[in-house]
Amino acid sequence: MQTGIVVLCLGYVLSQFFRAFLAVLSVPLATDLGATAEDLAFASGLWFITFAACQIPVGWALDHIGPRRTASVLMALGAGGGAILFSLATGPGGINAAMLLIGIGCSPILMASYFIFARQFPPARFATLAALMLGIGSLGNLIASYPMAWAAETLGWRIALAGLGGLSILIAICIGVFLRDPERIEQSAGGSLMSVLRMPALWLILPLMLVNYAPAGAIRGLWIGPYFTDVFDLGAGQIGTAGFVMGCAMILGSFAYGPLDRIFGTRKWAVFGGNALCALSLFALAFFVDSAPWVAIALFASAGFFGASFPLLLAHGRAFFPPHLAGRGVTLMNLFGIGGVGIAQFASGRFHGALAPTMDSVTLYSTLFALFGAIVVIGLVFYAFSRDNLQ
Repeated sequence: MQTGIVVLCLGYVLSQFFRAFLAVLSVPLATDLGATAEDLAFASGLWFITFAACQIPVGWALDHIGPRRTASVLMALGAGGGAILFSLATGPGGINAAMLLIGIGCSPILMASYFIFARQFPPARFATLAALMLGIGSLGNLIASYPMAWAAETLGWRIALAGLGGLSILIAICIGVFLRDPERIEQSAGGSLMSVLRMPALWLILPLMLVNYAPAGAIRGLWIGPYFTDVFDLGAGQIGTAGFVMGCAMILGSFAYGPLDRIFGTRKWAVFGGNALCALSLFALAFFVDSAPWVAIALFASAGFFGASFPLLLAHGRAFFPPHLAGRGVTLMNLFGIGGVGIAQFASGRFHGALAPTMDSVTLYSTLFALFGAIVVIGLVFYAFSRDNLQ
C-alpha cells in the first residue's frame, strides 16, 4: 500500500501542475494560437468544472469499484490523452477540449488517496495525512511556474506537454500495478449521495468549501500571469518566478494547517482564522495593486498560505461521514472546493472581458481581487455557525 500511495502522490503532483500551468503559458499561447486572457480563463474554468462534475461518479466508483481501477483508468485516458491533445492544439478550441479531458483524468487522484486515509486510518489523523498529501502533491504547482516557463522557452510548449502526457500514462500504469484497494464494506447500511446532503452539519460548511480555494486557485491558476503583464509589463520568466513564490506559500500553508486542529483543539476556528487572514490579504492586494511587484508577490503568497485550509476544512466535513459513505462524502466536499474555482474562473473571465475595454488595468485588477476577498467573507459568515467536530 505504501508504494501505491507514493505513486498516487506522483499523480497528484501532475494534477496540481495541470490546474496551474496556463498562467505561465499565457504569453506563448497568445503568440502561437491567439488565445486571450478570457480564452484561458474559460479553459481553466473547464478544467475545474469538469473535475468537480466528475466527483459524483468518482465517489460512487471509489465506494463500489475501488481507487486502483478508478484512478489508473481515468488518469491514463484523461490526463495522458488530454495533455497530448493539448500539444496538438491549433487554437482556443483545442485548448478547451484538452483541458476538459485533463480535468476528467485528474479528478480521482486526490480523492483516491483521501478515500484510503478515511478507510484505513483513525479519523483524528485524517487532517494531517490529507495535508501531507496535498503539500507534497503541490510541488506540481511549483513545476507549473518557473520550470514550465523554462521548458516552454527551451523545448517549446508543445514538446513539454506531449512529454507530460506520456508521463501521465506511465504513472497511471504504476497506479494500476502498485495500488491496493482497501477491504470492501458491505453496503447493508444503505446510503447515497443524498444521504450525505441530508446531513445538516454540512450545510454551514459547504458554503466556505465552495469559496475557500477559489481565490488562490484562480489567481495561481491564471490571473497572476495577465496581472503582472498588464500592470507591470513583466515577461514569462518573471511571472514564473512570482508563481513559484505563491506556489511555495500554498505548499507551506497546506503543511501548516495539518496539525492545527490538534494544537488548538478545534478545527472550526483554525479554519475560520486562517480564511479571515486570507480575505485580508486579498483586500490588501486590491488596495496596493500597483505599488510594486514585490508587494504584490508578498500579498499573493500571504493569500496562498492562509487560503490553504482545504485539507483541514475537508477533515471537518469528513468527521461527520459514516465509513460506508466515505467515498461519496469526501468527493462531495471536493466537488464544492474545486467547483468553486471553476465558477470563479468563468465569472472572472467574463468580468475581465466585459470591463477590460473600458477600465484601466489597475482598477480592473483591484476590483477583481476585492471581489475574491468578498466571496471568502461571505463563506465565513455561514461557517461561523457550523458545528465543530474533532472526531
